[in-house]
Amino acid sequence: MIRRLIATVAAATIVAVPAAAVPQAQAADPVVFTVGILSDIDSLNPFTGILAESYEMFQLQYSTLLSTSSADFTPDSGLAESWEASADGKTWTYTLRPDLLWSDGTPLTANDVVYTFERILNGRYEQRNYGNYVRNITSVKATDDRTVVMTTSEPSPIMERLAVYILPEHVWSSVDAKAVKSFANEPEAGQTLVGSGPFLVVERRTGQFIRMVANDNFYKGRPNVDELVFRIYNNPDALGQALVKGEIDIASGLTADVFSTLEGQEGITTYAGSYAGFNELAFNTGAALVDGTPIGDGNPHMQDQKVRLAISHAIDRQQMVDRILDGYGAPGSTFIPPLYSTLHTDPGTQGYDPALANQILDDAGYAMGPDGVRIGPDGVPMKYRLFVRSDSDSSVKSGEYFKSYLAAIGIEADIKPVDENALFEIIGRGEFDMFEWGWVVEPDPDYQLSTFTCGKRSYEDGGEIYADLSDSFFCNEEYDALYAEQAVTTDQAARAEIVKQMQQIVYDNVAYVVTYYYDNLEAYRSDRFEGFVGQPEGSGSLLFQYGTYSYENVAPIGSDTGGETAAPSPGASESADAGGGTAAEETSGGSSTGLIIGLVIAALVIIGLVIALVRMRSKSSQDSKE
Repeated sequence: MIRRLIATVAAATIVAVPAAAVPQAQAADPVVFTVGILSDIDSLNPFTGILAESYEMFQLQYSTLLSTSSADFTPDSGLAESWEASADGKTWTYTLRPDLLWSDGTPLTANDVVYTFERILNGRYEQRNYGNYVRNITSVKATDDRTVVMTTSEPSPIMERLAVYILPEHVWSSVDAKAVKSFANEPEAGQTLVGSGPFLVVERRTGQFIRMVANDNFYKGRPNVDELVFRIYNNPDALGQALVKGEIDIASGLTADVFSTLEGQEGITTYAGSYAGFNELAFNTGAALVDGTPIGDGNPHMQDQKVRLAISHAIDRQQMVDRILDGYGAPGSTFIPPLYSTLHTDPGTQGYDPALANQILDDAGYAMGPDGVRIGPDGVPMKYRLFVRSDSDSSVKSGEYFKSYLAAIGIEADIKPVDENALFEIIGRGEFDMFEWGWVVEPDPDYQLSTFTCGKRSYEDGGEIYADLSDSFFCNEEYDALYAEQAVTTDQAARAEIVKQMQQIVYDNVAYVVTYYYDNLEAYRSDRFEGFVGQPEGSGSLLFQYGTYSYENVAPIGSDTGGETAAPSPGASESADAGGGTAAEETSGGSSTGLIIGLVIAALVIIGLVIALVRMRSKSSQDSKE
């Protein structure tokens, strides 16, 4: 994807809500930091959006009670400056920082926290993205403006990992349970969304850009840059060229081929950050609603574990790493990536073995047909729909490899490229056989574990089917029992063993074929900005973190506020010149998107000698789609 999960676009219903004027504490020529990305967001509504790009906007716009440290992913303070659990582990007290404010100046109090959590506890739609965090919570109360007390039915390790974005009650209370499903949460012209994070969304143009401005009321202090712009490019080559031309300051999620062309470029640092993402080939193991009612039109062959196992043995994961990632990653196995070493397990029993794959199908009664396509025991040829994401270069390439691998064992893959928005809807309705996508896994495993539970299958409301987090429709009683057990196991070593058992169950049942774990390939204009912070520091991704560390600390080169730049990972290259950039462009739409970082020093004409020194940072044209 690259996703927190898969994309969905709801029809935009305009709901009148209070908005805040754009902060006025900006310089006449604001400092703009521009990020280039390859996928647009799916929604600015935290209850709707599921793409990783959307979550990046959510965490920039809305803070959480606690955060995740940049150093090692451990729990850290957020809106709450401290927290403690009772002796029995069932009562948690969170103390908010003093004098917290929303961006519009309204006090941010414990009542906003209670409102947000109760909305999730009481709402079905709101639980899709956040239900796993509140499943053991029985009550949420504000004992005063700064104190939130939550009680749980049993001790729960997730209480230090509540990745729930706290929403302003005075804004969201006007968006009821019906309206929230289609609420776009987009700003009105000239105003920002009300938030508590370091930046506030002020403008969005679908498929082109999202523009944010610094929040004067951010509890850590105002960021070093005035504006943050995310520009969307429709192919990796355009993204790389935008960095070279100076249209953007950092490119995130680069493909390996483009990344290699940027290495050694003057003024550009390339950075391969360790990351918690994986891609997979997923199967329709039996699409059904949460109550077990079958839905969709998936081929029944996909419900046969032997078919899925044969496909797993047919896939050369190492070749995909070498050819698609150019080595910037590792072959996949289970859905918890190696970055989380204490939780990851590598069963290593489904290696590339097409001969074994053919034998499994032979023994299961899938006989080879005269045209090279096997026939199932039901007399139906092994021809399956395989959906890939047309807006992802790596997904399209993966589809080509899958088609070849499957042909070698007598299976015909009908490749169907669709965009991510359409694919989300297709999956939610169960109208697929296989698809390629991926996940980005949180430091706490609960969210990712929940995606394979029976309770996260699609559901029906008002005659409409809504997708939840399960995209394979995997449902296993033993797995669900272990999920419930890990959710109340506070001994981290014991919990890790349960998590490993759960990975093994999904692996053995082949709900997914995890194809590879990938590095996040980024490159930035090191002649312009410094202060980047990796997660984990020194080796991890600079953007798309569990936190907003680089955005908070990045600053123009040579400014008094610039921090230390994260050390490049092995293989990174840097070559910065003293100048940089191209001539500035004009931008339309009323958006300030550039900054002059040098000055015209002098123009002296003495006996025909003209000395002019001009240094200018290029502007990015946000209104043009490349």
